[in-house]
Amino acid sequence: MEMEGRQERGLEIARQKQVEQVKDGWLVKSQSGNGYYHVGEDFDCDCPDYQKNKATCKHAYAVRHYLQAETPMGEVIHKERLTYSQAWKAYDAAQIEEIRLFDELLKDLVAGIEEPAYGFGRPRLSLKEQAFCAVQKVYSQLSCRRAVSLFGNAVAKGQITHKPHYGSTAKFLNCAETTPLLERLISLSAAPLNSIETDFAVDSTGFSTSQFGSYCQEKYRAERRHEFIKAHACVGVKTNIVTSVEVTGENGADIVQFQALVEKTANGGFSVKEVSADKAYSSRMNLETVAELGGTAYIPFKKNATDKMGCSLAWKRLYHYFQLHADEFYEHYHKRSNVESTFAAIKKKFGEKLKSKNPIARKNELLCKILAYNLTVVIQEMKELGITPDFCFLSSRSVSKVN
Repeated sequence: MEMEGRQERGLEIARQKQVEQVKDGWLVKSQSGNGYYHVGEDFDCDCPDYQKNKATCKHAYAVRHYLQAETPMGEVIHKERLTYSQAWKAYDAAQIEEIRLFDELLKDLVAGIEEPAYGFGRPRLSLKEQAFCAVQKVYSQLSCRRAVSLFGNAVAKGQITHKPHYGSTAKFLNCAETTPLLERLISLSAAPLNSIETDFAVDSTGFSTSQFGSYCQEKYRAERRHEFIKAHACVGVKTNIVTSVEVTGENGADIVQFQALVEKTANGGFSVKEVSADKAYSSRMNLETVAELGGTAYIPFKKNATDKMGCSLAWKRLYHYFQLHADEFYEHYHKRSNVESTFAAIKKKFGEKLKSKNPIARKNELLCKILAYNLTVVIQEMKELGITPDFCFLSSRSVSKVN
């Protein structure tokens, strides 16, 4: 009878459309509060009922009804897409003026790049202008050859002084020294929003390349697929600005990137109060990293986790908070969905496939995509929040340290 009661309550939750799918399972709204319970892919739940009885709870039944899209009695449960209000006037203005403002902001952003000292031989192309052309080329999604006409327009507008050969842009992207420069530019592009963002989310996503897997896949008739590289990013949850990024191969572990991403965000002038991430990032070191910066990490614990994790005070405090106040915990954790929205926006606007064939060039092309995306976010906030970014001031202090 108790099992039937759970099924009925789960059905009622599904009817009320209180189930939302996330990366590692589903979030089911609590009927007794404002929080959420997390149901995993094996239908395990972090609610007190499941933790005590280890039996299918009403939240798991709600997910099952949600997946089947109908009740055992044949009643159809319609799944509706969530909609959010939009500041349409600001959005329209940002979209209309994006191309013009993008070039202006990009010029200001690269202005602080320090040019290498000239020795002898043929003078090098300006590093500022190479960076400008590379990001503009990726933003336009044109090939190096077709983007040359854009560079000619930039010369006419006074944004660069010389139209480079198309091979110069490819050479710039294929240089290992370009990588730290672009990473620093990404941090600087997010800096105008450091008074707005205090809560962050960390996750990773894959971008496909133009190359296929190794010969063994052909030899053993394994499924042929494109190779991937991963972008690990820390994102502000209010504006979805990317505050720091690390690029690895497709097998790059998520957990080891967390500390560097959060520390880069803090070093970029952001006050870190909250960081949310899925349980793939659950570790004592990651919790301590956020605690040392004066913030709290909302990372769910794995099934076998206990409060005996060494002598970490941050781990013990969050573990007990997770056990006693699950609803409140998931209210904070739910902000993590913003990083998935960010990745979706980058891929939709600039594509999820990388054109470059060389590994270094692929990495730098991906960084250019993220940098271009950040500038579009800044443009949106210029119209919506009325901010006035001053990249010239920031760049003169920081980008010169890269080389």
